[in-house]
Amino acid sequence: MSATRRMAWLQMHACVFLWGFTAILGKLISLPALPLVWWRMLIVTATLALLPRVWRSVRALSGRLVLIYLGVGALVALHWLTFYGAIKLANASVAVACIALATVFVAIVEPLLVGSRFARVDLGIGVAVLPGVALVVGGVPGEMHIGIAVGIGSALLLAVLGSLNKRFVAQADPLTVTALELGAGAVVLTLLAPLMPILFPAFAGELFALPGPRDAVLLSILALACTLLPFALSLVALRHLSAFGAQLAVNLEPLYAIVLAIVFLGEQQELSSAFYLGVAIILVAVFAHPLLAAPRRIGHAEQLGTAEAKHIAD
Repeated sequence: MSATRRMAWLQMHACVFLWGFTAILGKLISLPALPLVWWRMLIVTATLALLPRVWRSVRALSGRLVLIYLGVGALVALHWLTFYGAIKLANASVAVACIALATVFVAIVEPLLVGSRFARVDLGIGVAVLPGVALVVGGVPGEMHIGIAVGIGSALLLAVLGSLNKRFVAQADPLTVTALELGAGAVVLTLLAPLMPILFPAFAGELFALPGPRDAVLLSILALACTLLPFALSLVALRHLSAFGAQLAVNLEPLYAIVLAIVFLGEQQELSSAFYLGVAIILVAVFAHPLLAAPRRIGHAEQLGTAEAKHIAD
């Protein structure tokens, strides 16, 4: 392996590690899911808005594409809201295990949205993970079951928005797409905030109250070090990695997150061996997917992460 490819591998794994760390930060930040996601989106959007390149690219887009990206941004907001909601309702390990199911949901959602054919391999992998899901559900305390349901819903949203972005993401600069989608997501959450105490009280929280010093530092790390930094690193790394190799690296994200949850949060004390056996079955299926399925192209960093890069590799 050349020095350039070795460096690309290190950069890619650094990205995946940082994406995995976002689940830990989601548990450490004391804010409810709604203000947590709102602040994260706002910080990232405000940072990207400082780049002239983003504004130039926005002006060059057609109105139709802008509306599409804004619509996808609403789905991104709901995906992040349910992902961090699952962390608050259960824990980081449970939420990440559920999000790993997005690969399975893509097998069902993508043909419906993009018009591709149903793949037997994808459907077979979907069936293979069912025992793992059953073990995950049986391996957590009963009070965490609502968190599992919310996490599975988040994985379904991830599959939908990933499939939509597969169709439209290559038509614009990735930083611009990110700014539009996350900006739209912040607006959607602002509009949802008055309804959240009625629709889902567990997610509700005050948006415009400034976070405390500890939460402010953690939110900054989440938005800058764990969102924008891996985005930039992965853009560089993907120039020197195959789509297959990059996808294998990305599939490590749930594993990194669960190990980090054990180290930093001690979550193994809340979960049984059945949970970890179920996670192992799901991860084996996820890793088998790029080995058995047809090769797929990866467009840019925003299509990378199981839970964190917002979209799935296409």
